[in-house]
Amino acid sequence: MSSVWQPPSVTVAAVIERHGRFLFVEEVFDGRRVLNQPAGHLDPGESLAAACVREVHEETAHDFTPRILGGVDRWFYAPKDVTYLRFCFSGVAESFQKDRKLDKEIVALHWLSIEELKARHREHRSPLVQKCVEDYLAGRRFPLELLSREFA
Repeated sequence: MSSVWQPPSVTVAAVIERHGRFLFVEEVFDGRRVLNQPAGHLDPGESLAAACVREVHEETAHDFTPRILGGVDRWFYAPKDVTYLRFCFSGVAESFQKDRKLDKEIVALHWLSIEELKARHREHRSPLVQKCVEDYLAGRRFPLELLSREFA
């Protein structure tokens, strides 16, 4: 671990449920294939919700409308000495653009039940993959308006 603390890397993720199944991306991370929610980094000047919409579109070719904030989590990835601060949204995946090329790291898309996700726990990119779905299933929801408030 580095002796100098680095500020967290802000990321967003989307929990998208349809008929009891959740949308996941299979991607290459650190040389291995892993499962993750559609997720990615916040770009400069971008709102958290807009970042999530963009990432879902880039990684899954679905148009996404975030409805709620499901949680904010921190994860330390020791091999790279990186702390991630992840804002997880849930919402609706609407139209799908089947001819759109996905981000180069994306290998496949999967609609998995919670049981199928748990069975593949060794493939999760981080512990947050399952936690975000469990938070969603437990009803943890915060209004998006919380993100737009200014704090003094």
